[in-house]
Order: sequence, then structure tokens, then C-alpha cells
Amino acid sequence: MSKKTWIIGGAVVVAIAAATYLGRSLTGASNKSNTNASSSDKVTTLKVAHTQNYVPYDFVDEKGESDGYEVAVLKAVDEKLPDYQFEYTGTSDEDLLVGLESGKYDIGTKGAWYTEERAKKFIIPQSPIGASIIGFTIRKEDAEKYKSIDDFAKDKGKLVPISPQNAQWAVIEAYNQKHSDAPIELTAAESFKAADAYAWVLEGRYDAYFDIKLSFETAVTKEDGSYHQYADQLTWFPYKGIATYPLLHKDEKNEAFAKAYEKAIKELQEDGTLAKLSKKYFGEDVFSYVDED
Repeated sequence: MSKKTWIIGGAVVVAIAAATYLGRSLTGASNKSNTNASSSDKVTTLKVAHTQNYVPYDFVDEKGESDGYEVAVLKAVDEKLPDYQFEYTGTSDEDLLVGLESGKYDIGTKGAWYTEERAKKFIIPQSPIGASIIGFTIRKEDAEKYKSIDDFAKDKGKLVPISPQNAQWAVIEAYNQKHSDAPIELTAAESFKAADAYAWVLEGRYDAYFDIKLSFETAVTKEDGSYHQYADQLTWFPYKGIATYPLLHKDEKNEAFAKAYEKAIKELQEDGTLAKLSKKYFGEDVFSYVDED
């Protein structure tokens, strides 16, 4: 064999070996890329139901899109969690709760407070999504007499009856446990219209109606409110902020999401996003009214 023939043959062998190695490398990289893509494509879709006309907590805007403070927070949570994506549906309060129990929806937001009954039916994360500010609707003539819940309790003011099933009952009970020397008398009652409560206060039948700030502003303060005719006779003062939570359908998938939610919501609280969104939708930081305990 001539030296020239040996050199050419050797070059061919090297070329084949190099091509084989390159082919294996490309195949391996391709398989690895496909594996990573497959892994990153494992996104869990969660169906979110929200009340459609509870402005500014949750509502459907004029364009038919989901909006509101709690919806905005969930969208921010979604941005923090690449393994999840949310699909939003505006619905009635009743359908939301029934749908959560049946598994039609994974998450529900409705400005919901924590109650033991809800905790039995749903997964409730440890960290709240927001808060609602509750206080007392009173006669304007009593504005100087009642400036705080303590003033009302010490004066033995008469409170409009509350249903024991209502979360507001538990709030007053908690206050009474801490202030056994001057508790507020609780009278049980079935549900009734807000118009009745406002009228009873004006008539002097009761001295105050335990009322949510948003409800008072919407019904009485606003010029187009259903009970704006009482605006020059009634006023409202705050007691505290009651934390609100998303409600989750009970299953393993949502148990896992609840843990992811905790991490994301804490980051949003620390970076100021929750306070920013609260001021955008409520005009103030509702968390500033919530007790740490």
C-alpha cells in the first residue's frame, strides 16, 4: 500500500468517526431538549370562578372580561407560578359555591371570610388574598357619642340582630370574649334586607347596624345608591379589617396549589403588589385595618 493510499484511507476513517460522534451528540442534545420542553409543558390549568358584580372585589367589566381586586391578585399569583394557568368565569354566588363543592371550579373568590363551616367544605389557604373593612352604621346625631366599638359597647348600644350563621356574629363574639366587662349584646335573627336595618336605626329601634364599609358606601353614600335618601341621616365608622380568602375545591391537585399560592402571595405582599392593587381598587390599603393576631 502506498503512503498516499494510507493517508487517504486514514482520513476517511477519521471523517466517519467524527460524523458518527457529531450525529450522536446532536441526537443526544435533541433528546435532552425534547425532554426539557416536555417537562416545561406540564402546566396545570385551574378554573377560577368569581362573583360577577361585587365591585370592586370581583366583577365582569363592560368588555365582558374578569376584573376586580381579587381577580387582579390571582393574575399576579399566576405570573409567579409558571406551572399553573388560570381560566376565569364570572358567575353567581350560589353557582360559585355549588361549583366549588362539585369540582366544576378549582378556585372561587367572592370576598369570602374564614368560617369553620367553609373550612370543612373547602381548602382555605393560610394567607389571605385581601380584606373587607367592617364597622358600624349609626345615626349622624350619635356621631360624637359613638366613635369606636368600645364607645358603643360601654354605652350598651343596641345592635341590629345578626344571624348566628353569619360571619359577622363570630366577629362580635370574639370582641365580647376579649371585653367581658363591657360586651355588646348579641341578638340572633334570620336574614333581612339592608333597607330594614337602616330604617330600624333611624327609627331608634336599634343604635347601630354592623355593616361592611363597601356596602354602606355603595348603598348610602353614592348618589345612585339604593338608600341614598338616608345619606344625610346616617354615618359609618370602622372597627377592623376582616381577611378574605380564595376558596379551593378539596382534592390533591388543589392541595398542591395551596402551597404554591402561599409562596406567591407572600412575595406579592413583600414587594408591595397587594398594597398597590388595594389602593387601585379600594382607594386605600385594606390590610392596614387587619389585626396581626
